[in-house]
Amino acid sequence: MGLTVQAIVFLPLIGALVAGLLGRSIGHRPSEFITSGLLIIAAVLSWIVFIPMAFGDGLVGAVGDGHAAVLKVEVMRWIQVGDMDLRWTLRVDTLTAIMLVVVNTVSALVHVYSIGYMHEDPHRSRFFAYLSLFTFAMLMLVTADNFLQMFFGWEGVGLASYLLIGFWYTRPSATAAAMKAFIVNRVGDFGFALGIFGAFMVLGHIDFDGAFQAADEFATTGLPVIRFLNWNLDAMTVICLLLFMGAMGKSAQFLLHTWLPDAMEGPTPVSALIHAATMVTAGVFMVARLSPLFELSQFALTVVIVIGAITAFFAATVGLVQNDIKRVIAYSTCSQLGYMFVALGTGAYSAGVFHLFTHAFFKALLFLGAGSVIHAMHHEQDMRNMGGLRKKIPITYAMMMIGTLALTGVGIPGTSLGFAGFFSKDSIIESAYAYGGNVGSLAFWLLVIAALFTSFYSWRLVHLTFHGSPRDAQHAHTAHPDPAHADAETHHEPIDDSNADDHHAHTHAAHAHDDHRHGHHGSAYDNAHESPNVMLVPLYVLAAGAVLAGVVFYGMFFHEVEHIEHFFAGSIVVDHEIIEAAHHVPLWVKWSATISMIIGFVAAWYMYIRRPDVPGKLAATNPGLYQFLLNKWYFDELYNTIFVRPALWIGRAIWHGFDDWLVDGKIAEGLGRRVQNVTSWVVRLQSGYLYHYAFAMLIGIAALLTWAITAGGLI
Repeated sequence: MGLTVQAIVFLPLIGALVAGLLGRSIGHRPSEFITSGLLIIAAVLSWIVFIPMAFGDGLVGAVGDGHAAVLKVEVMRWIQVGDMDLRWTLRVDTLTAIMLVVVNTVSALVHVYSIGYMHEDPHRSRFFAYLSLFTFAMLMLVTADNFLQMFFGWEGVGLASYLLIGFWYTRPSATAAAMKAFIVNRVGDFGFALGIFGAFMVLGHIDFDGAFQAADEFATTGLPVIRFLNWNLDAMTVICLLLFMGAMGKSAQFLLHTWLPDAMEGPTPVSALIHAATMVTAGVFMVARLSPLFELSQFALTVVIVIGAITAFFAATVGLVQNDIKRVIAYSTCSQLGYMFVALGTGAYSAGVFHLFTHAFFKALLFLGAGSVIHAMHHEQDMRNMGGLRKKIPITYAMMMIGTLALTGVGIPGTSLGFAGFFSKDSIIESAYAYGGNVGSLAFWLLVIAALFTSFYSWRLVHLTFHGSPRDAQHAHTAHPDPAHADAETHHEPIDDSNADDHHAHTHAAHAHDDHRHGHHGSAYDNAHESPNVMLVPLYVLAAGAVLAGVVFYGMFFHEVEHIEHFFAGSIVVDHEIIEAAHHVPLWVKWSATISMIIGFVAAWYMYIRRPDVPGKLAATNPGLYQFLLNKWYFDELYNTIFVRPALWIGRAIWHGFDDWLVDGKIAEGLGRRVQNVTSWVVRLQSGYLYHYAFAMLIGIAALLTWAITAGGLI
């Protein structure tokens, strides 16, 4: 089993090295096949590791360590300083196995999908190298056995995401989005690093097992205290809040969320990989992995609940009015991550991991389905230029419908009938209500309202994209565009960069002949076509997961406490009280999410099918609210005023004041002038006349003789 685990982790790295270093030599097609083939093998091996845990007696070779049944595979000796002998060890338990399945399955499907989607890009070998490198970094994160290993994978994911988001580096919007993602994540990573330092200082261990055992001892000896500026602070609260700060950055939680929508500037497969299964779930995984530490700080858990609930609500409100098909799904991801953190904060860690598991399938399905729509519409992303596509691309329409049904949580409470999102989302809402108190009530109602908004903007996307009449440039005179969107386009366009063609940088010339904006060869709708099978097959697999993942795995994640404990085998904390309470909430609580989903569906149908004039009237009646949501609560403008502009001002002041005036003007140029003055005097000694040189030699000989006589004591 050790060799299997090593193969799962390092096969993507081999693919990245082959495509990255030899891509130009072997060609694009071999690079695509090698990287995709290695990822498929890794995905199959991941399921081989996971299935015994889910349906058998556990992982072969795993041993108990006091906390969990764990299989550890030592790769090499890493750091040896004093008494610290740190080995690079791959840690595999149930939580790791879940993440291996999610990461490698989605990544393998994204690789296969990209063969079709990126087939005209002249730099696709580099693209596949970046995809595999990203996957390897995420695998290093989820198999980490200590804080430093996790930080290595954590930063590796950040670097690879920077490369992928900015893949089309000739587009200013793409490079700006990549920089934004990198910088915002550095804010969270700074807190994460401080949390690691604090954990090592207080717990005395860098490895997880030692840290968890030290945390257990606090139950009898009392929690440690950190003294800071004459304040006595609970050490575990400070550590957990700093660690959660890192999770807020990676998982795009409220206040550190601004990078996520801009990440849509990368190719659509990148959006699916980052937003579905990998980078954005890193924060959720980290909190779940360190659940024994978070259980020692009730205040930190409360902060996790509040931030998660606010994020779920905030992102859902912004998603209501977005025009770019990928940005709608991106804000949906942000909102669903909020759900996961609410579950973690309530102590229902298994419910949060359950939603991470199911969300990976239907969100990757939605993103790749959106890519199929963009491909069909010749790289158009603005839903205002779509409509009526269900007849043109019926397979993509069916796949998007399945993803939407899973995202909105369609199902019948109290039964085993429902899509994946129904089981995991409802378990979180029920846990929030069962948590009780003011915090639990706030989280419950914000999540229910977010569920209503999620249903509305999801079905709005379906109606604008697939139903009604075509609204592209050639059909505008007969179409009925959303008046609300027309109002936005007239007064303010907040997403001018995101509406650029998805392949603008490297495939503009290849697609110029069918650019619908110029009316060549008919409209984009007339030329719309279904995607090739290499892009559709991954959708079929993800659709199966979106339908079955919830009902098949519900018992292991949230049904009975005994089953949950047996399945996770100590890899996360299982709170008996909150799970039992969640199963006994009132009936109206169990139906609340379903009722919200129905209301959202009916509202979207009425406003975009039955009465398409209503959105425009609402926007005209409430222009302030509409612009507030359209501009994403003005967070980008706020941060630009508070942080970006002052930083630029300070930078320019330092540049002009210190560098230009002092370094260049006074030091560099001043020294240059002094040297020039000295040399101008020295050069006069070189007259070119022989008698001048003979006279100087005589003077030198006389001086030398004088010194010799004086030093010898002759005078």
